[in-house]
Amino acid sequence: MRRDSLFFHADFRRLWAGDTASQVGAFAGNTVIPLLAATVLAATPFQMGLLTAAETIAFLIIGLPAGVWVDRMRRRVLMLRADFVRAVLLFTIPLAWWAGVLSLTQLIVVATLVGVATVFFDVAYQSYLPSLVGREHLLEGNAKLQASQSVAFLSGPGIGGGLVQLAGAANAVLMTGLGFLTSALCLLRIRTVEEVPERHEETRLLPQIAEGLRFVFTDPALRSIVACTATSNLFNGAFTAVEILFLNRELGLSPGIIGLVLATGGIGGIVGAFFARTITRRIGQARSIWLVPLLTWPFQLLLPLAAPGWRIVLFPAALAIAGFGIIVYNVAQVSYRQAVCPDRLLGRMNASVRFVVWGMLPLGGLIGGVLGGSIGIRGTLWFVAVGETAALLWVVFSPIRKLRDLPKTPLAVG
Repeated sequence: MRRDSLFFHADFRRLWAGDTASQVGAFAGNTVIPLLAATVLAATPFQMGLLTAAETIAFLIIGLPAGVWVDRMRRRVLMLRADFVRAVLLFTIPLAWWAGVLSLTQLIVVATLVGVATVFFDVAYQSYLPSLVGREHLLEGNAKLQASQSVAFLSGPGIGGGLVQLAGAANAVLMTGLGFLTSALCLLRIRTVEEVPERHEETRLLPQIAEGLRFVFTDPALRSIVACTATSNLFNGAFTAVEILFLNRELGLSPGIIGLVLATGGIGGIVGAFFARTITRRIGQARSIWLVPLLTWPFQLLLPLAAPGWRIVLFPAALAIAGFGIIVYNVAQVSYRQAVCPDRLLGRMNASVRFVVWGMLPLGGLIGGVLGGSIGIRGTLWFVAVGETAALLWVVFSPIRKLRDLPKTPLAVG
């Protein structure tokens, strides 16, 4: 192993460990809380859509101003505060359950407030990585962090489903809160001194927000990437609203088996994260953004074909193959965004991108909930599968398709 690898970067290892703990807790929670709503509180498809929307609505409400605030503050401190806030909020769910007062309203409120803290954590985290490891290590750093996300995607649902089976859904929410606390403890151990952000001559909020949006939408490559990811997330939000209901009510699976099915789907993401750097170097960063999705995302059309019996395997198989392509795409496009953005704009750039692409998730969740109640859960899955596949057309028919690699130095800001 090369000595310049990030394996030998102590503070990156701490960030990596903290992110892994946070991701495992988050993915466990993404299984546990919908199971709690569906099996204990008997939520309808529309209520599941509301819950899904609540988890990400904060990106639409405060996503853009969050980028300005992140650029004004030390990012590690902001991440620590977000971790502690999320842990405390989630601990209120088992407390309410033990007291016999837990309601769907509380789940939606907690999900919304956790989403607010997540906005600040995610924008700060993607803006913090370049200063911690240097731009020359962004591809490796993002590949390792995406691997953690894939491991969490693999293990989190299985852990969550197993805990629900053994201890009950409300008690299993503790896992998510403990994951955020573990993340905070790892971040506390980072020794690299973060520089105080430079003061901007422009102090008004709206002009600073506009500067970040201009940077994202005036670059053709960034613009097509954002459009592709936003479209994919719109349909993914609809998928999230009905996936637990589909597995539980259409396929008749227990919470523990649902966790295993979702976990099996994460294998593709782990493989994708492991090979992302190799693929990007062999075929080029630009081709990793459009060619890999073209070969893998259409397998999502297998999702609505799953049925009781041997056809259950189509569901995790589709997730695994598409997940491989999604992770390779994410490593390539996130590394590109971080490399071409000037330091002073990182927070606003990431917030602008997150505002658009994550802002689609709550809209998709509401659409999925409405469609689940009107055309049925399986019909909604067909809507999702076609939409997710069509999303890749943004990058296939963009200037990126004519390139092998993308710029790796900051773009000029006019």
